[in-house]
Amino acid sequence: MLSRQFLVDRGYCCGHGCLMCPYIPKHIKGNTVMSKNILIVCALEIETQGQLDHLGPHDILYTGVGKVNATYELTKRLAVEGSINYDARKTLVINYGTAGSRKIKKKTLVDCTKFIQRDMDVTGLGFMRGETPFEKEPPLMLESKSDFNPIGRNATCGTGDCFVEDKSQYYGEVVDMEAYALAKVCYNYDIPFISFKYITDGADEQAHEDWEANLADGIQEFKSQVLSHADIT
Repeated sequence: MLSRQFLVDRGYCCGHGCLMCPYIPKHIKGNTVMSKNILIVCALEIETQGQLDHLGPHDILYTGVGKVNATYELTKRLAVEGSINYDARKTLVINYGTAGSRKIKKKTLVDCTKFIQRDMDVTGLGFMRGETPFEKEPPLMLESKSDFNPIGRNATCGTGDCFVEDKSQYYGEVVDMEAYALAKVCYNYDIPFISFKYITDGADEQAHEDWEANLADGIQEFKSQVLSHADIT
């Protein structure tokens, strides 16, 4: 049996069904995309419905709701694991969660690759909405550097510390409460990041009822459309 290290060093998949194949998807001749040390990040355990309980503690992180919790928990995890040894460093962070949208139909899983802070509003001082004042880096809109994206719509996600139920806090194709913060942490750590959101509601006056009714359905879509391609089951 060929070792995983030998297959990694070769640099491409032979397509012969090697047991230790490190490429994703597996067993595709000529494929050069290798499997990654992936961290799955979610806000709440209720969003995953126990479907990711088989993952080890180093493979999944629940942050709690909002940008502060998301920033703190992901920073802590990356700092600790990155200090252990080189092999412990994450090479991809995947965020899964529920979200609202006025532009994408409900019960759709969408990839978000562009992120903006929708509740950062210092327009009164001449800054653009979403722009953090007096900050040179990162840019107003963060963009994913992940080469892994099995969906490919590339939606824009507006993150803010409020649950959107009207147009006043709507900004972007998708609205959530954590993704921008996670993307910014990954930007600072130079780790590729991508987010997949299951649209539970229309970010309108019925949002709270729709979220409660639909949040349990998304995890199966995430597993079949995303994790199956990431060699995580």
